[in-house]
Amino acid sequence: MRPQVVAHRGASHENAEHTLRAYLAALDAGAEGLECDVRLTADGHLVCVHDRDLRRTAYSRSLVSETDLADLADLDFHSWKHPWADLDDEAPDPDERLDRVLTLRALLETVADYDRRVELAIETKHPTRYGGLVERRLAELLRQFGWDRADSPVRVMSFSYTALQRMERLARGVPLVMLVEHARSWTLLRRVVGADWIVGPGIAELTEHPRLGRRIADAGHDLHVWTVNTEAELDLCLELGVKAVITDRPAYLLDLLDQRGPAAG
Repeated sequence: MRPQVVAHRGASHENAEHTLRAYLAALDAGAEGLECDVRLTADGHLVCVHDRDLRRTAYSRSLVSETDLADLADLDFHSWKHPWADLDDEAPDPDERLDRVLTLRALLETVADYDRRVELAIETKHPTRYGGLVERRLAELLRQFGWDRADSPVRVMSFSYTALQRMERLARGVPLVMLVEHARSWTLLRRVVGADWIVGPGIAELTEHPRLGRRIADAGHDLHVWTVNTEAELDLCLELGVKAVITDRPAYLLDLLDQRGPAAG
């Protein structure tokens, strides 16, 4: 079977990451899943932002955890990706609905209202000053959508084993993905991760450590790999039987998979 193509922070190669514009572009391209990172604002809202501060994506020195949602909504999360837009006739016009901060609730609503099933991989970021409150708020939100059960289109990912343990208690049916940053970590993690947990190594580690992917698969875990952006990286994932590839370029990977036919992988 061919792997599921999951848009990393949306179609973030061409669009500003974590904006509604990026996610709609990914859906239009045919992405079967969307990936996002979540952080808590000072007033308790889950927002789709990767970094703890806003210097890279919104030209602000503020920390997400110290800023209210209303103040985040005043920031421009679009221009950093298109700094020369004024000189480019083909650059998209800024749109407050598409290019401002995106709440997780709004992204869940987008997925719920879409005309086909779309899965959502949500990464909780740690360490954070709010600790376990992140997972508690996430579980509450999933419960409101009826997505805290085994048939949920949502799976939760983290580099924090403790965070995933917490999520397992809060929403028992939701699939969990143990992200692996370094190959050497697997020696320890393999002894403690849940038998039904998915494992998410980075493509760089799989490339540099050829035995890692097989070791994870031999331990009985499905692989979801990040961030797969080239044909060679996709080919490695196909060789390993990876179940999901997380990519900045969903349209490109879908095209490559179509060229290989329905039996890819």
